[in-house]
Amino acid sequence: MRSLFISVVFALVVTAGAAVKKEAASTPPNKDVKQKALSLVRVNVTGQPYDYFRPWQKKAPVSKRALGAVLSKGRVLVTADLVTNQNYVELERAESGEKTAANVEVIDYEANLALLQPSEKNFLDGIAPLDIAGDTVVGDRLAAWQLEPTGALVATEGLVTTIQMTKYPVDVGQFLTYRISIPMQYRENSYTIPLVKNNKLAGLLLRYDPRSQLIDAIPAPIITHFLKEAEGEHYQGFPGVGFSFFPTRDPQLRKYAGQTGKPGGVYITNVEPNLPAMKAGMQVGDIVLSVGNHEIDQNGNYVDPLYGKIDFTNLISAHSYAGDVLPFQIQREGKPMELKVTLEHRDAKDYVSPPYALDEAPKYLVLGGLIFQELSRQYLKEWGPNWQREAPPRFVYLDRFQSELFPGEHRRIVILSQVLPANNTIGYDEFSYLTVLKVNGQEIKSLNDLAAAVKQPIEGGFIKIETEEDPKQIELDAKSIDAEAPNLQESYGIPSLQRLE
Repeated sequence: MRSLFISVVFALVVTAGAAVKKEAASTPPNKDVKQKALSLVRVNVTGQPYDYFRPWQKKAPVSKRALGAVLSKGRVLVTADLVTNQNYVELERAESGEKTAANVEVIDYEANLALLQPSEKNFLDGIAPLDIAGDTVVGDRLAAWQLEPTGALVATEGLVTTIQMTKYPVDVGQFLTYRISIPMQYRENSYTIPLVKNNKLAGLLLRYDPRSQLIDAIPAPIITHFLKEAEGEHYQGFPGVGFSFFPTRDPQLRKYAGQTGKPGGVYITNVEPNLPAMKAGMQVGDIVLSVGNHEIDQNGNYVDPLYGKIDFTNLISAHSYAGDVLPFQIQREGKPMELKVTLEHRDAKDYVSPPYALDEAPKYLVLGGLIFQELSRQYLKEWGPNWQREAPPRFVYLDRFQSELFPGEHRRIVILSQVLPANNTIGYDEFSYLTVLKVNGQEIKSLNDLAAAVKQPIEGGFIKIETEEDPKQIELDAKSIDAEAPNLQESYGIPSLQRLE
């Protein structure tokens, strides 16, 4: 089953310390490429990610070094990965080493793109901006541009082998992606790498596998969509519809759905409440036959004039914008219908378990040594790239099936993430990763609900916490918690016992 709410971007691609096993064969730049070399600037970033295991503090500072593509209107395009949780961003001219601070003008974590502007308005004067090459197809050759420490340009060519829809790093929907076979070598500015075709920007490096020597690249159509949206007064992001679907290759499924006529389309397995598809009247069991006058086959593909057969979600993420109205031709129990779907962008804050929460300090509340937080995928990713296997299974389940478990609810899942050894936690120090249901008899749907509930102790002056998992119930003495709070903060270096906003 695939989920369709196309909005979204976040994987570390070529890290600042990783070395590629096989050295790349780089092509010497021709005369035209040398002229275009000044279309790049170095981008130096320092930042500190938040620590979700100790939510009152940040992790150690990190430095990143990359290349930015200079565009028109004095802007520099990089990946969102590069500038996430940034403290300082600096641009550096490759030919002179001249530097200036830069500001993040627009960032889209879902599409993994960001626009920078130098603090000094004239800093990019004399640098020829790159045009966008939107006509890349399978079989084209693209060049990855990198810089030597001396500022010399290195262009490494690769072959576009596949153009398809894939998940981007923050894993919200699918986006168009170029896959390129290329023997690229590591250099210190390899965090963000422009990919060019005929000296025009064709894409940005999304991720690189040095073993298979394959690049996944953010393609020009996604970049163009991002840039057009960024021209508006308020950046909205990529649009979506809000349903899940399944191919209709199985004749028994088509028979079950009552499909008549020519086989084709996708079967709707879930429609999320309060999102565009449901607002337009879509139902589970419908078969979507075409979108925007593009017929969809049994595999969910349409025929794109440039790429040939490709997943129909591309019609929404790359070709449409929030606010657009798309006609969906469907069959419902064998009867043809047309639905007019008004596309919207779904903000990360509208999820029960937000898919990402970058550049924002995590909320938390420490109560007598118990640390309470709101579940998010950002928290789960603290377990590393294999978080779906390594993180607490119950939390992974709640995140994965949040739409089905909490349909249409505006709420958060409050969790007891860990227990700090303290006088108030004796007997509870082995418990963690619990889902909070009630506190002092009040249902908990956010960390703010919990903060309000603990101020109203039950009879005897106790705080009663009810959880989904064992031990099912935890009791704390309210007066003892208040008395021990200063020692707790001093022992664990906690500047504040809560952050609710």
